[in-house]
Amino acid sequence: MAVHVRHREGVVILELSGKIFGPVALEFKRAFDEQIASFTGTPKFLVDFAGVTIMGSSGLGALTGAYVSVEQKGGLVALVNVGTNIQNLMIRSRLVEQFEPFESEDEAIEALNTE
Repeated sequence: MAVHVRHREGVVILELSGKIFGPVALEFKRAFDEQIASFTGTPKFLVDFAGVTIMGSSGLGALTGAYVSVEQKGGLVALVNVGTNIQNLMIRSRLVEQFEPFESEDEAIEALNTE
């Protein structure tokens, strides 16, 4: 798994690639935590799953933990390019209501900057 971090219009974009399960999910959480710690102001994150081939429950746990950390700072998290595997995992875990997936990066950034 790899995490590429970039910034756009005040939003931290985490582009993920590869498989996110098992111990690798900790890398994802660590990268997210580093960005949260370095963020000044209200944190806004967009997680891009376009390059993710599969995600397990440990990856979902890492995403949920990061979401809670951002929410505690009054921030927002949005998702984009959520594949069927990840969407089904969120539905089965009943977390689909926590994460609003967007159709495009532009739409997600606009929503994050509007709220």
